[in-house]
Amino acid sequence: MTRRRWIAEHWDEATASITGAQAAHMARVLRAQPGMEADVVAGGHVFHAELAAVSADEVRFNLVSEVQADPALPITLVMAIYKFDHMEWAIEKATELGVAALAPVIAQRTEKHLAQAAEKRAERWRRIAHEAAQQSRRSDVPLVHPPAPLASRIRAASQSVRIVLAEQERTTTLRQLMLEAIETAGSEMPSLEIAIGPEGGWAPAEEALFDADGWRAVTLGPRILRAETAAIAALSVVASCLE
Repeated sequence: MTRRRWIAEHWDEATASITGAQAAHMARVLRAQPGMEADVVAGGHVFHAELAAVSADEVRFNLVSEVQADPALPITLVMAIYKFDHMEWAIEKATELGVAALAPVIAQRTEKHLAQAAEKRAERWRRIAHEAAQQSRRSDVPLVHPPAPLASRIRAASQSVRIVLAEQERTTTLRQLMLEAIETAGSEMPSLEIAIGPEGGWAPAEEALFDADGWRAVTLGPRILRAETAAIAALSVVASCLE
């Protein structure tokens, strides 16, 4: 039987613990008891663990042995902010697909009320990523950056291959660019940033800014996709090339 996996909030070399909603769920819903076995993520590592103490406020584990786990894919998904319910679905699925980080950005076509509410929404996005990482048995939780203006993200220093999905691009596909990046990286796995536009796409001035700062424009094909669909399709293409 597959053991439940929990993401620790506090840990040392021998023990780990969870608090808050996770602890309450274990104690009150699952009725966990000392001696039960579980997998625990602590410090980016996965451990076979045994419950040592259980209360509604804190559950403490003894870490028994480390379990081999796959690392996150070296991808930062840059997401222009769009309708929150659709975006939250995309964050959940991107986490399941293994992204290392998510960077919400405010684009020219981001609706004003969404841009204004984004900062307060960021903590919810982090909870969604945390829950999705736990559900999909990841060994880490993706970093969710604070929302930022698109221009600051485009211009930020980076050693990654920087890719933007662009409607005007018709010749270079994401898969072609991925194969090029993998060949250039040699024995290493390339680090990537992939930018997905808002509903309505990137504004012409934003496309020019991407181009001026060295981002590579690619296409997913002739069909017009919703932002959340494009994110999942792009990550699927990249994962198929990297894994």
